[in-house]
Amino acid sequence: MAQAMIDRIGGEDALRKLVEDFYDIVEFSADGARLRTLHIRGHGLDHARVEQFNFLSGFLGGRRYYEEKHGHMDVRLMHAHVPVSAETAEDWLKCMDQALADNGLAGPEVDRLRAILRRICMMLVNDLTDWGIRAV
Repeated sequence: MAQAMIDRIGGEDALRKLVEDFYDIVEFSADGARLRTLHIRGHGLDHARVEQFNFLSGFLGGRRYYEEKHGHMDVRLMHAHVPVSAETAEDWLKCMDQALADNGLAGPEVDRLRAILRRICMMLVNDLTDWGIRAV
């Protein structure tokens, strides 16, 4: 049986550190500025830190905390209330790339994870005109 990705990266403790490092990058770096704004307008960064861990745990083959709490793992539904531009999606990916590197996570499996995260991020890009934002 194949080992779950969460186990390959070091289990829940390693995932929690990855998520904390990711949100530290979002909170304190220029690359995270647009993401910070979205989170501040929403439930805040502390909430996002918890829910990102909850989601990624199940997504990476561990306990499905997010689903247990919310009844689903539908990323489109999770982000339906958020205006996601292509630039914001790229910012998220850049911050996650940095967090993965900072945690020493590399290699073919992590490259596959990055590709999957990219597909998901781009799937979340939505029509910003619905949010009163003019496309540029």
